[in-house]
Amino acid sequence: MLSVQKATTADIPLIRQLTFEIWPQTYSSILSKEKIDYMLDMMYSPASLQKQMEEDGCTFIIVYDDAEPVAFASYNETEPQTWKLNKIYILPSQQGKGTGKFIINYIVDEIKAKGAKALQLQVNRQNKAKDFYERLGFKIIQTADFDIGNGFFMNDYVMSYEL
Repeated sequence: MLSVQKATTADIPLIRQLTFEIWPQTYSSILSKEKIDYMLDMMYSPASLQKQMEEDGCTFIIVYDDAEPVAFASYNETEPQTWKLNKIYILPSQQGKGTGKFIINYIVDEIKAKGAKALQLQVNRQNKAKDFYERLGFKIIQTADFDIGNGFFMNDYVMSYEL
């Protein structure tokens, strides 16, 4: 049975553990090892995760299948009534079991209660997760390249789900 727990800074080691189990498998076929290493350090160092939680206003959740942590996500309000899904990562062994849809539905319910009108996200243009988001009702609203430093860019689609 899936359940959600809101994360705190005490959960940073668990978020990092899940990240390092998920990221390499998810991105090794579409990103260079150098870019993956850079992005992991930039976005998932303990200091970066703490800043996201405490200064950037990001809500992190951890999803459990019974007592086992199997996924995490992060989201925040980026402008009035528009929220961004910053992260959604699910262990490969848990993918295809409805966990992603469970997480999106949970977040949508949470942000609707706060007056949200849209949930947006960015997805790498080569990531097959784009198809998953489209099946849930997300639509591509922009194709963009985001400079993340060190000579690297995120080549993404910006997608939006209207609530």
